[in-house]
Amino acid sequence: MKICMVVPDRLVKGGIASVVNGYREHDFGGKCEVNYIESYRNGSKWEKLTKALKGYLLFFREMTLNKPDIVHIHSSFGPSFYRKMPFIYMACFRGVPVINHIHGAEFETFYLKASDRKKRRIRKVYGKCTMLIALSEEWKRNLESVVSPEKITVIENYCKIPDLSGTEKKKQILFLGEIGKRKGCYDIPEIYGRVLEKGERLPLIMAGDGELAEVKKLFEDRDLLESVSFPGWVRGADKDKCLKESGIFLFPSYYEGMPMAVLEAMAYGMAIVTTRVGGIPHLLEDGGSGYLCEPGDIEGLSKRLLELSKDGDKRRKMGERARQKAIEEYSMESHMKKLMDLYGRVKG
Repeated sequence: MKICMVVPDRLVKGGIASVVNGYREHDFGGKCEVNYIESYRNGSKWEKLTKALKGYLLFFREMTLNKPDIVHIHSSFGPSFYRKMPFIYMACFRGVPVINHIHGAEFETFYLKASDRKKRRIRKVYGKCTMLIALSEEWKRNLESVVSPEKITVIENYCKIPDLSGTEKKKQILFLGEIGKRKGCYDIPEIYGRVLEKGERLPLIMAGDGELAEVKKLFEDRDLLESVSFPGWVRGADKDKCLKESGIFLFPSYYEGMPMAVLEAMAYGMAIVTTRVGGIPHLLEDGGSGYLCEPGDIEGLSKRLLELSKDGDKRRKMGERARQKAIEEYSMESHMKKLMDLYGRVKG
């Protein structure tokens, strides 16, 4: 089966690139011939435009000279939606079925609050796709306001299960991801400050990039910078080290699909304090494999964080339960089976 997959550059930061890079490493078990066409990269506007134009050219050549059985597009909301429109239209013109794998998180802004004209365009573009992949049942319900339920299937993200033998967790908090308002990072200085006020001195690692200056200023205003490190966007061995050594994962996000960061924290056996948004409640049982609070609930998040900082046994048991669920339900093998089943249905 020939698959043409429209993806971001390998070095792009974020969940979509993490998912796709896992596909590249797994190689679909030799069951598919996959041609990856990159349409986005980090950099200046000119570098992004050049990458997109090159992607369109390569895709046109693929449709013309090596017509695939399926086009699998990874997209989000906002600018990503518009960047992917030409791929969808070219594939439809050539009669190639399109699977649109939607990783977006802010559906309210993207569709519900959009103008009637923009809503019609979104419905038209998504309607041309053969199937949409939603990351959770909640997101499937959201997308049902755009296309019929029969055109949507749920395939959750996956996580790779690391070997933790010989690993000793530290009494240390980790945040991993884009540093900005959507991920709740503007709340973290207040959450963390309340924990320290109770006499618990534990380090915090803010691993990621984005609105660094603004978030650092909030820590500085509370005289907390001494206890916080900002290693930037971590990859490979540095990321593995952060996840292996940290005992608590803090992720106070406001909008999510099925966050790879939470799945990775589960796989690494971390006690997780996060929010009840997107697909997260499907991943974690509140009080069992993690703690779930409402977005913006600084008091609740700090209370749970303080509880875990004081109770090493609870941290360990909660992390073990989260890791076990990751092993049983979110392995790469399980994910790839669902994806291959979908390819089979779409190809007919």
